[in-house]
Amino acid sequence: MGLVLLLVMIAVPLMEIGVFIQVGGWIGLVPTLATVVITALIGTALLRHQGLSTLTKARDSLALGRFPVTEVFDGLCLLFAGALLLTPGFVTDAVGFLLFVPALRIVLRQWLGRYLVASGRVQTWTDGQPDPRPGPAGPTVIEGDYEVDPGDNDLNRRPRGPSR
Repeated sequence: MGLVLLLVMIAVPLMEIGVFIQVGGWIGLVPTLATVVITALIGTALLRHQGLSTLTKARDSLALGRFPVTEVFDGLCLLFAGALLLTPGFVTDAVGFLLFVPALRIVLRQWLGRYLVASGRVQTWTDGQPDPRPGPAGPTVIEGDYEVDPGDNDLNRRPRGPSR
């Protein structure tokens, strides 16, 4: 993971420099810089609009007693998109603008969900019941006995260990 992150941190600025040189050669320095500033402003406006919409949807989900998984994922995508759009460059702007497309976020969320379930890193529930399959995605049941000390006035009884 560390090597991949290092390669990304080297490759992205190199790509951005190359694209800056190409675009600057085609349209000139001032229009290139103006384009970078305009994309940052448009990205900020999109982030504000979609971010507030996502926040409202999250509040509605919580009011219905449902954890807002979709809204949290969308919020993280929007946060990442905003960071990419504030980073000067055309490649990061393109990826940032793509993350504002709701259909792409749906595809990303479904892919990530399938990946996490398949890898056993998350557990799925149906009808409020844990997944009955054995293995990393299934529940862990630990059986044991306990005894109540009659002199203990604590209402929150604690397990005492194995029975004798």
